[in-house]
Amino acid sequence: MDCINRFQVLCYEQVVRLHEVMEGVVPIHGRGNFPTLDVTLKDLVQAVRNKLTNEGVNVRDIRLNGGAASYIFGTENIPSYNDVDLIFGVDLSDSSSNHTELQKIKHCVLSCLLDLLPEGVNKEKMSSCSMKEAYVQKMVKVCNEHGDKWSLISLSNNKGRNIELKFVDKMKRQFEFSVDSFQVILDSLLKFYEISSAPMTEHFYPTVVAESVYGNFEEAWLHLNKKLIATRNPEEIRGGGLLKYCCLLTRGYQPAENVDINAMQRYMCSRFFIDFSDINQQRQKLESYLNDHFSDDENLKHEYLLTLYRVVDESTICLMGHERRQTLNLIHQLACQVLMEQERRAHTKYLEMQQFDQLSNLTIDQVYFGPFPGSNGTQYYQLPTLYPVSAPPCPLCPPPQKFLQCS
Repeated sequence: MDCINRFQVLCYEQVVRLHEVMEGVVPIHGRGNFPTLDVTLKDLVQAVRNKLTNEGVNVRDIRLNGGAASYIFGTENIPSYNDVDLIFGVDLSDSSSNHTELQKIKHCVLSCLLDLLPEGVNKEKMSSCSMKEAYVQKMVKVCNEHGDKWSLISLSNNKGRNIELKFVDKMKRQFEFSVDSFQVILDSLLKFYEISSAPMTEHFYPTVVAESVYGNFEEAWLHLNKKLIATRNPEEIRGGGLLKYCCLLTRGYQPAENVDINAMQRYMCSRFFIDFSDINQQRQKLESYLNDHFSDDENLKHEYLLTLYRVVDESTICLMGHERRQTLNLIHQLACQVLMEQERRAHTKYLEMQQFDQLSNLTIDQVYFGPFPGSNGTQYYQLPTLYPVSAPPCPLCPPPQKFLQCS
C-alpha cells in the first residue's frame, strides 16, 4: 500500500466497501412506543449536512471514523464493525456564538429524525424534547481551556451499534491508538452521489482520500494488519482509553515492540480514575462499555473483565488501597454476573431441550462434533445402543432397568 505521510488514496476495492457501508441500513431504535427509524448512512449524512447548510452552519468536511473506517481497508482482522462514527467539521471559532451554533446543530439533527418518522405519524405534535428522549442515547458538549470545541450526539441502537455524530471545530486528541486513527473523507463520495446516477466500476469511481491522525498512515495500517497496539503521548488519552486497550488485548492484539507497555498502562489507569473518580461513575461507564461492545458475545465479555482486572491490579499506582480494592471488587462482581448469566442461559436451554425431547418422544443417538480443519464436515459419532436386561419381578417395587453396552 503506497503511502505519503498521513494520507492515502483508497483503491477501487476499498471505495466499493465504503459504498457498501454508506448504502447499508442503520436502525435507530426508539424508546417506548416510538418506531424504529431505518435509514441508510448515506441518506442520514446528506440530510444532516443539508440541514446544517440551510441553518448557516459552515461544514468544512465530513469524515467516517472508528471501526467502520478501519473496516474499509479490508484486512482479515476487521471482518465487521460495531460503531459508526461520523465527524462533521464545523466552525465554532466565534466564542460569543458557540452556544447558538451548538443549539442549531442539535436542532438540525432532531429535525432530521423527525423527517424520518413513517407516514401516519402526527409530526406536528412531536417536539424536539420528545425526539431527543426517544432517539438520543447521549449528548456531550466540550469547550475547555485546552482549545477543544466539539459536541457529540449519539443515536440509539439496541444492539450496541450506536451512530455517533461528532461536530468538531477543534479536538486536541482525535484517536486513542493507531488502529483507530483512520478517518475517511466522504466529501468526494457524497459529490459523486449527487452528480452521477451511473454505478461504480473499476474504471469509473470517485477519488476518496483517507487520513491517519496517528501521523503515519503506513505504520498505522501495519499495526492494524498485524494486530499491534501503539500510540503517541499516552498521557493525553482520556479515561476511556483503558477500556479500549483491554478490549484490544481481549481480541488478540499485542503491544508493538517499541511500546513501553508498563508506562502506558500506568498512564491509562491514572487517567481513568481521574475521569471516573466515583465508584458509581465507574460502574456506569463499565456497564455502558460492555453493552456497546460485547452485547452479542458473553464469553468474550467475561474474558474482557478478567483482562481489565489484571491490568488495573498491576498498573494502578494513583489510588489509596481501599479505593483500589473497591474498583477491583466492582470488576469482579461484574465478571461473576456475566458467569451467572451464562449459567442461567445454559440451564434454560437445557430445560427447553428436555421438554422438546419429552414432547417429541425423541432419544439422542448421534452427536455432532466440528467441523474441524481438514474435515468434510460430517463428524457424526454413533452412540452405543443400549438394551434392557430383564430381571425377576420384585414384590415391593418395579423391576430395576439395567443396561448393558452392545458389543
